[in-house]
Amino acid sequence: MRIILLGPPGAGKGTQAKLIVKDYHILQLSTGDLLRENRRQATALGDKAQTYMDAGDLVPDSLVLDMVEVEFNKPELDAGYILDGFPRTCPQADGFDGLLKNMNLQLDHVLVLEVPDAELIRRLTARRTCPECGHIYNLIFNPPQSEGICDHDGVTLVHRSDDTEVTVQNRLKVYQEQTKPLIDHYEQQGLVRHIDGTGDVQAIYQRIRNVMK
Repeated sequence: MRIILLGPPGAGKGTQAKLIVKDYHILQLSTGDLLRENRRQATALGDKAQTYMDAGDLVPDSLVLDMVEVEFNKPELDAGYILDGFPRTCPQADGFDGLLKNMNLQLDHVLVLEVPDAELIRRLTARRTCPECGHIYNLIFNPPQSEGICDHDGVTLVHRSDDTEVTVQNRLKVYQEQTKPLIDHYEQQGLVRHIDGTGDVQAIYQRIRNVMK
């Protein structure tokens, strides 16, 4: 099973990805994690990426694709994977299409979690973060045991600047601008499965299971 999971900030992609990984026995691939791991291990690709980052530049799509290709050659990915955070743009999707073609691989599903903006804003502005351990709470779904206090280390939780309503609205605007063309790209390949991302976590997951049968 080879899957791309798309959705706006706050749609619950991380939660659903964990459920898919557990039930379908596939790996979750995050390009952010790949980049960090290559830098940590000082691979040739990681060193090359570091030069761009040191210069304040974005890591080129071609370099990210090279890292993805290395992962795809590992036997543990033979059972499948779910891609998290990649591709983000149409140029990345075009490059990924070429990579899959060269490796004689095909995607099975592009899952798109859909949640109204008003609900996304409600979810995201309810997030609180522990400045010490980094654990993220949501006052709606998983509040701390004691109001405003981290369960793990007793530190006062903070409301991050990127979780305010104005910032969240800007993030949603960027998502629409960048990801709508990406969805259209995969619609043309007949791969997109639109998922209602509202309601109970298990209800959403059941909708995902239904479209993947």
